[in-house]
Amino acid sequence: MKNHITNALSDFFFEYETPRQVLVRNRRVGVVCRLIQLGVLAYIIGWVFIYEKGYQSTDTAVSSVFTKMKGVGYTNDKGKERVWDVADYVFPPQGDSSFVVMTNYIITEGQNMSTCPELPGKHNCSSNRDCEGGSFKRQMTGVCMNTTKTCEVLAWCPVEDDHTIPDPPLLMSAENYTLFIKNSVTFPLFGVTRSNLVEGIDAGYISKCLHDPEKAPLCPIFKLGDIVKLSGFNFETIAKVGGAIGIVVDWTCNFDVDVRHCKPKYNFHGLYGNPTETDKARASVGYNFRFAKHYMEDRIQRRTLLKVFGIRIDIIVQSLARKFDIIPTLTAIGSGVGIFGVATVVCDLVLLYLLPKREFYKNMKFKYTDTHIQPDSESLGLDTSVYYTIEAKERQTQGIDKSNDPDSEAGSIETEVSKK
Repeated sequence: MKNHITNALSDFFFEYETPRQVLVRNRRVGVVCRLIQLGVLAYIIGWVFIYEKGYQSTDTAVSSVFTKMKGVGYTNDKGKERVWDVADYVFPPQGDSSFVVMTNYIITEGQNMSTCPELPGKHNCSSNRDCEGGSFKRQMTGVCMNTTKTCEVLAWCPVEDDHTIPDPPLLMSAENYTLFIKNSVTFPLFGVTRSNLVEGIDAGYISKCLHDPEKAPLCPIFKLGDIVKLSGFNFETIAKVGGAIGIVVDWTCNFDVDVRHCKPKYNFHGLYGNPTETDKARASVGYNFRFAKHYMEDRIQRRTLLKVFGIRIDIIVQSLARKFDIIPTLTAIGSGVGIFGVATVVCDLVLLYLLPKREFYKNMKFKYTDTHIQPDSESLGLDTSVYYTIEAKERQTQGIDKSNDPDSEAGSIETEVSKK
């Protein structure tokens, strides 16, 4: 028993098993095998390593964005001149990565909380019964005003009249406003921090530069009119009813080269408010919201209501950094080597099931043995090799031709007779 255990352990640790291979000389199968291997090799080199850069590890950035608008607007609405600065036309206050620049508005001044008639065309009535509360959005008093034939409402009076949108937009001067973007990104995996104020972008350069995709692609100061144009919009059209524009700051970096080559690229996308959309039946056009400025006059609370039409700007940071790493490299190589096995599987299927001589190739690939051979040898008390030697001699004395036996070594040679 001890010898059996010792032999088993010795065989396990000191013996190596290798699969048996059969060399098949067949042009069609050989061409198919090489074509598949060539395709797998092209996939590994072209797609995995060159295009997908499978030899590199990747990381995305933690980002921070700061913005600042500059510019002064002028309006002359119904003889009332007014100058608008940043505090008036940017919502919310400065600094956010998402904000609105006012380009048009409808103003209702001197409102106070009281009762007044609704606008003509809204909540028309012929008697007080038509003005019962709860059936409309406004809080009605139940009185039908004879002068306007509309219901009386409890609201901020006079009520806002937003039927007519100013055309051309009141703040067309917004086209000359400038936007300054300051962006910092950190790639934690690689320990790299970058800013869009890259090498060469100093205070002197910023004071006189203006972003241009060709001449000044790294300048962080953008003219609002240029932003609208680069996003595919017409400024006058989008300024009238508002819209939204996305500014994408793209950080795609390869840290296998010098970090100084990691620089941002700015892309502009019109999100909604496209002037080419001419369907007037759309449920919602443009972008607008209401904003009120409250004040006290003669101990009465009043407000100035603004319906603001503007351009919403969303600054989106997109990042992807890469650097060589041995782990993904070995993983990509290992998966590629495994895919090479596809050629073997396909060629085996062709050999064993599709070719005319498939039975011959099956005999070459597989060796068959009867289950009664091993017990017989054991019953004789002979070593397996001795048994096979005796069996071979018996087969020779019985006149059995090895060349016709597919399980013998002689039967493993495809003769000219078999080819015919």
